[in-house]
Amino acid sequence: MRAALTRAAGPAAVLLTAAALQAAPAHAGTARHEVVTWAAGADRVGDGVPGRAYRLVVRTSVGGTDARVRLSNVFGDRPLTLDSVRAGLRASGAALKPGSNRPLTFGGARTVTVPAGRTVLSDPLPGALPAATDLVVSLHSPDAAGPATGHGMAMQTSYTAEGDHTGEEGAGNWTSTTGSWFYLDAVSVRTDARAGAVVALGDSLTDGWQSSTDLDRRWPDYLARRLRQAGTAVQGVANEGISGNKVLADGAGPSALNRLDRDVLSHPGVRTVFVFEGVNDIKAHTGVTAADLIAGYREIADRAHAAGKCVVGATVGPFKGWPEWDPAAETVRQEVNAFIRDGGAFDAVTDFDRVLRSPYDPERLLPFLDNGDHVHLNDKGMQALADAVDLTALDCAHRT
Repeated sequence: MRAALTRAAGPAAVLLTAAALQAAPAHAGTARHEVVTWAAGADRVGDGVPGRAYRLVVRTSVGGTDARVRLSNVFGDRPLTLDSVRAGLRASGAALKPGSNRPLTFGGARTVTVPAGRTVLSDPLPGALPAATDLVVSLHSPDAAGPATGHGMAMQTSYTAEGDHTGEEGAGNWTSTTGSWFYLDAVSVRTDARAGAVVALGDSLTDGWQSSTDLDRRWPDYLARRLRQAGTAVQGVANEGISGNKVLADGAGPSALNRLDRDVLSHPGVRTVFVFEGVNDIKAHTGVTAADLIAGYREIADRAHAAGKCVVGATVGPFKGWPEWDPAAETVRQEVNAFIRDGGAFDAVTDFDRVLRSPYDPERLLPFLDNGDHVHLNDKGMQALADAVDLTALDCAHRT
């Protein structure tokens, strides 16, 4: 059962109204641009249900104005019509702050049809949206059917209703919960041109599996808090982890190679790609070699560099004790990590293996950080990953 925990949106969250523009960072005379403030890796999440409404809770990282949402029907096999999409600020549970729930438009229209295999962007929503805020996107489709696109393991409680209740700010009709995000792909804001974002490309360790639901304790969440406190130029954090994801092979979502353009490089304001993935390729025992994975890492780095992004690589953590571990898999992990550290493909390296491994058996997770299955992390483990990131490495100049 998911805990019924909520976060306070904070005193600055009387937003998404025209008057709230006064609360936005002014930066008079400073150029502004669009930066992703939240995102989640797209995959198939069951089938669409006609007449169902979703009230989806997400947490912003960088603050700004003129929020835009990206809706996705990438895995759909038919057009998806949404006849109401609204954005507001959460009070608690499914209830919104009074006066914050405003309609989003698409080319000036309140109804949008997303073609199969495509995404769409909303028009900018005037007003301010601060950092570290619970944004709630409510949407309704009268005729959804076929494969639905979204993010399966949100580690966040959202809400559903039968019928179009998107315009209601109260929680009365939002009587069911879901642990997934449906059709919502990303949120961006306009902010200081000096600001940028980092995208974490990964698997369940980045997705946050076994961190505390509803408390934003995935390691990218801890990283966002560190960046905000440090006041660095990189402020946006997009979590593009998908549980079970691999670098090379499709399965739990398209592979990192196959989703790099859409899930990472397409987001606005991205300065850095943070690659922390590979354990699922290694432990699957499908004949993947270190050379195969190294070629995959090189391709990710080359494509990201070609797009003008900085690329940080993270070593693969230990997983001895997981049922699929064996000495052959450990040999591949060690060879892969040697390349990540010293192969020269990345602009910077974060040695997560060194942070996570036990000093008594470096092939195992440090018990204090292990959630108990010997591959996934508890909240302390998530925080340890974020604390290990050199914040200056997230703003490196791409080498020429």
